[in-house]
Amino acid sequence: MSKNYKEIKPISTTSTIEVRYAETDQMGVVHHAVYPIYFEQARVDWLRIMGMHYQRMEDSGVMLPLNKLTIDYKKPAKFGDILMVKTGLYQLPSATITFDYEIRNQYEELLTLGQTVLVFVKQSTGRPMRCPDEIMNLIENAIPKD
Repeated sequence: MSKNYKEIKPISTTSTIEVRYAETDQMGVVHHAVYPIYFEQARVDWLRIMGMHYQRMEDSGVMLPLNKLTIDYKKPAKFGDILMVKTGLYQLPSATITFDYEIRNQYEELLTLGQTVLVFVKQSTGRPMRCPDEIMNLIENAIPKD
């Protein structure tokens, strides 16, 4: 972790996703390529819960493309599982924002760990930018006080 990042008390949310048949192989196991979609849904939920709808952010000219994706598969998710995707922010964003993910099934078994790094990009220029003040304010207000 770069020394430019300020660690914070974690801001976490949990999203519930039911595994659909189309996301699995013939053995009923979730295909590895589906997990980034689960992370994306949980990240969009996290932003919405913080008070920033993803569409509103894009309409304001801020894009958030993926820069890095890490997935650590522990156990397979299966058709019909109810997944709890915990999304956490552990450091204040700068020009990037890093989310950590933990996926558990309905039996609370740890299935997957992951992390994404996204870059704030100004749509009009296509260039990286610092985290917009509106988003930074929402994050700072959501930091647990104790």
